[in-house]
Amino acid sequence: MANTAHFIGRPALTLRHKLGQMSWGLVALLMMVAFVGFAMLYSAANGSLEPWASRQMVRFGVGMVLMFIVAMIDIRQLHRFAYAFFVFALLLLVAVEVMGRVGMGAQRWIDLGVFQLQPSELMKLALVLALARYFHGLGPEGIAKMKALIGPIILIGVPTALVLKQPDLGTAMLLAAGGVALCFAAGIQWRYFIGAAVACGAALPVAWQMLHDYQRQRILTYLDPSTDPLGAGYHILQSKIALGSGGMFGKGFMAGTQSHLEFLPEMQTDFIFTMLAEELGMAGALLLLLLYVLIIAYGIGVSLRATSQFGRLVALGVTVTFFLYVFINIAMVTGLVPVVGVPLPLISYGGTAMMTLMVGFGMLASVHVHRDTPVPRRPGGSLY
Repeated sequence: MANTAHFIGRPALTLRHKLGQMSWGLVALLMMVAFVGFAMLYSAANGSLEPWASRQMVRFGVGMVLMFIVAMIDIRQLHRFAYAFFVFALLLLVAVEVMGRVGMGAQRWIDLGVFQLQPSELMKLALVLALARYFHGLGPEGIAKMKALIGPIILIGVPTALVLKQPDLGTAMLLAAGGVALCFAAGIQWRYFIGAAVACGAALPVAWQMLHDYQRQRILTYLDPSTDPLGAGYHILQSKIALGSGGMFGKGFMAGTQSHLEFLPEMQTDFIFTMLAEELGMAGALLLLLLYVLIIAYGIGVSLRATSQFGRLVALGVTVTFFLYVFINIAMVTGLVPVVGVPLPLISYGGTAMMTLMVGFGMLASVHVHRDTPVPRRPGGSLY
């Protein structure tokens, strides 16, 4: 693959060259964050690798392999197949409506026998690639025109509506927020964002009526958790108690009382940051946040160094998606936003989210490896 693909007169990099350009610093950062996750899953199981830590290690190992494979793919191939990947992910979302597995009141997964696939996770990456290709093809002149908004509205709106229907409010928020951020980065004019914000504000009463009862209850509980301390407010109240009881240096590894006495719900998934803060304190939480900040800074750096608009937007889109994961999860467990079921990246137990993130980092690494590679506006076409 590396020695045969040629586009617009520039030979593809060799596999050896690509491996030499690989950012091993990013690999090290990802391994450090993942190790923190393994340790917390080991603690959540009261000092056992089963049932979560060992499976998470295998998933991370597979994810690393996927990341290296994607990182070696020529960025022009990512550009070429961006729309095809988007259509594939969209068809999977439609398939969820037809043959999806129902679990915990939602229809989000497709049973493939070996594992449960959550197509909305794939859509996060597909949307980044599709929007990046769309804006790259428009060029600076095209982005300034009002009709340039039609494409993003369709690309963001259709999958977001399908995910909302599952229902999965957290993933729908990630899709919409990530898509809007990419539109902003691409150069869409400010006045359109202001107009969209006004329209969204006006539509809030209608949106409220469309929410499911449990989603409305989550929002009401978010505003005042004490109104239902043993029901809908239980999760967030216990989370705040655990966060506060950790203090500066925590109660010690595997010594968290709120988590190990099972007061803290979903401690291996959505609320794993709370368990970490209880056991390792503010110091441990800040150390984890520092690792996240370094990964985000790396992603922004890759975006700034990419010579093509497509590469810049792909790197920025992956980085924004990762940031939104971190921000929403931590804001959720600290009571700053309603509980919407967003995992903490590379830490929370989960298969599809882990694989999606690692493939996303593979796309980021591909942009870094091919940062000086020009990308044509059309596959096989000219640069201009």
